[in-house]
Formats: sequence, C-alpha cells, structure tokens
Amino acid sequence: MRTKTLKKNKINVVTLGCSKNVYDSEVLMGQLRANNKEVVHEEEGNIVVINTCGFIANAKEESINTILEYVQKKEDGIVDKVFVTGCLSERYKPDLQKEIPSVDQYFGTTELPGLLKALGADYKHELIGERLTTTPKNYAYLKIAEGCDRPCSFCAIPIMRGKHRSTPIEDLVKEAENLAANGVKELILIAQDLTYYGLDLYKKRNLAELLQALVKVEGIEWIRLHYAFPTGFPMDVLDVMREEPKICNYIDIPLQHISDAILKSMRRGTTHAKTTKLLQDFRSAVPEMAIRTTLIVGYPGETEEDYQTLKNWVQQMRFERLGCFTYSHEENTHAYNLEDDVPEEVKQERANEIMEIQSQISWELNQQKIGKEFKVVIDRKEGNYFVGRTEFDSPDVDNELLIDASKHYLKTGDFTNVKITDAADFDLYGEPV
Repeated sequence: MRTKTLKKNKINVVTLGCSKNVYDSEVLMGQLRANNKEVVHEEEGNIVVINTCGFIANAKEESINTILEYVQKKEDGIVDKVFVTGCLSERYKPDLQKEIPSVDQYFGTTELPGLLKALGADYKHELIGERLTTTPKNYAYLKIAEGCDRPCSFCAIPIMRGKHRSTPIEDLVKEAENLAANGVKELILIAQDLTYYGLDLYKKRNLAELLQALVKVEGIEWIRLHYAFPTGFPMDVLDVMREEPKICNYIDIPLQHISDAILKSMRRGTTHAKTTKLLQDFRSAVPEMAIRTTLIVGYPGETEEDYQTLKNWVQQMRFERLGCFTYSHEENTHAYNLEDDVPEEVKQERANEIMEIQSQISWELNQQKIGKEFKVVIDRKEGNYFVGRTEFDSPDVDNELLIDASKHYLKTGDFTNVKITDAADFDLYGEPV
C-alpha cells in the first residue's frame, strides 16, 4: 500500500481582475496565515485557489483559461487541488461545475468561510482589517464597501457582488492603522461605488466623514479615490480634498458615455448637461484635480452621431486620465435584451480613435509639467530607472515618472521632490531636487 507523503501543503492564491479582487485575495491570505497555513501569491504551490473575474468577455475568457491551465496541472500531478472563487464562480457556478468538473470546489464572492473550511482553516472574525498585502509595500487598497445598488443596464456586478454594504468607519480606521504600521503610506479607496458610501449605515452619503477620520491615521501620506459614481456625488468630499493635504487631488469617476440617448438606455440617471456641470464643479472646487474616467463605445444602438458626440466631448473636456472599452454583451443584464448591433470592428475602431485623442491630450498636458516640481513616491526599480508617481497618478493605470538610476539613488517606498525634465504621452522623466 502506498503511504501518502507527509509534505506540507502550500496554498497558491492566483488573482485575476480588478483591485477589489486583489483586496479579497489579501483578506483570504491573511486568514490562511492566521491559521498557520503556508500561503503564497502567484507562485508555486500544490493547492491552488483561483480568484476569478466575471465582468466582461475578455476577463471571463482569461479566468476560464487560467482554470483550465491549473486543471491540466492537476491532471499532470503538478498540483493536488484546485479551488475556484470570485465573480465568475458566483455568476456561473452551475455551468462551471458541469463544464469543468475536475475543479475540487467552486465558491462565490460571499463564501469565504466555506472556502477556508475546504482549505482546512477556520474563519477568524477577530481579524478585522488584517490581510497579507500583495501590492508594493508603500501602497494598499482599502475596500470601503461591497456590492452595488445602481441599475446600470450593461453591468453584471450587482449579480456577482450583491447589494451595497458599507464598512463602518471605525473598522476602516483600524484597518488603515494596521496598514500604516506595516509601512503603507498610500491608501487607495475602492468600492463598486464610493459615492453611495454610508447611505445604508448612516442614512447619508458619508464619504467626507470617512476621509476626515482616515487623514488622522499616522504614517499615511496619500489617500486616493477610485470608482465614484457621478449621480448623487457628495460635493462635501471636494472641500475635504481641498483642505486636507493627504487627500490626493485625484478622482476616478467612470462616466461611460455622454450622449443623452445612450445614457438613458444605460440607466445612468444623468444627462450630458448634468455630467458636464458636475465636472465643471469639480474643476472650480479643486482646480488642481486630475480626473480619470472610463468610457464604453459600441453600446447597443450607439449611432455614428452618438459616437461623434462622445468624441467631441472627450476633446472638449481634456481629461487628465482616460480609458476606453468596447461594449461586452452580458447575459442577465438589462442591456442583454437589446440587440448587440454595433459590429466588433466598428467598436474597436471607435475605442482606438478615442484613445488616440486621449494620447494627444495627455502629451499636451504632460508638456506643461516640464520644469515644474512634484512630490513623487518611488514604487520600484525597473531596468535603468526608478519608477515613481505623482499624486495625480494611480498605480498600474496612469502615467509613470522615470528617474535615471545610473545618476541617482532612491529608495523604494520613499517620497521625494522631483523636477520634470522631459515628457512623453504617458511617461514623465525627472531628476530629484
């Protein structure tokens, strides 16, 4: 009889998708570590947990390919067990169980205790805010709410993440203190919708009060806002941004489109005029603010006229940061009942054209920075450069600032003042002052 080897299990957590998933993986890893489990992030391990994304077609495809890759490794004897969690699993569990039965177990987005149990661990309630961060040590994501109550026609997030649930201010402050104690200097606030924060708990939009509590956390130098919904945005947040040096003059506000007909069909609860006025109010309240947005082209019924309206508006608004995506036809969403009538190549052409325009805008805005000084955080060393960011740039999605490592020595995670010497469309070059 073959005796089973007494090798120690090593759990490899693989994260796909957005920053919310990164956060969830970190919480899972913190729980596993507290249970004395050996856990790694995207390294070799004989037990694999894949935290999937199920948002749009490309993300789903990547998730499925990753599951198939590890199932093959299981069949080849390289890994012993494969577990799947996250949005794809929440959304398509019965289909996945049928199509890929070799996965040991599937778990949804709210089944962390069950997943831990399957991994031989107990869910520890006392671990509020304790997690194993996977980002560079100087910044971390802080998820302030889960789920979404918005009715956007194209979006499957409420199906996968449920209704909006805010995390109490005191829990978030405690989590921020833990992160600061571990050397984190920048908090990136994330949620499906920051704008809604507090309505369920405090019966009012309470993002400003949360920010006022977080700026008191010692060791935190920057606080950045990601994913605010435009409708009902609490304008008192801008007062806090203007008055508190720790709050970055930066906001990520996905606007999706600007044609009134498309906004109505998307069920965004706003109009071309209201959205433009909101952005003008942002600019007058915080003139220095960098606004990042994301847009969708090729939505069902998007005419050439709708697209031209969007294109002209992008040229007019001159966003500091912008991403553009092609529409993905998602089942169980309201828009799935509409005909996906914009051909794929037209969607792609429109997205490329918007990004071309944005590239030129970004280049022009970056040229204006030459000769100026900025406070910069150093994220990493890459090749011959130290790579940093200004307060107007979020990791992974925005501009980076490159400093010649053969001439200057800088420490990762440190803040330094840098004078901009040159600029491209999405990169800045500079020298420490």
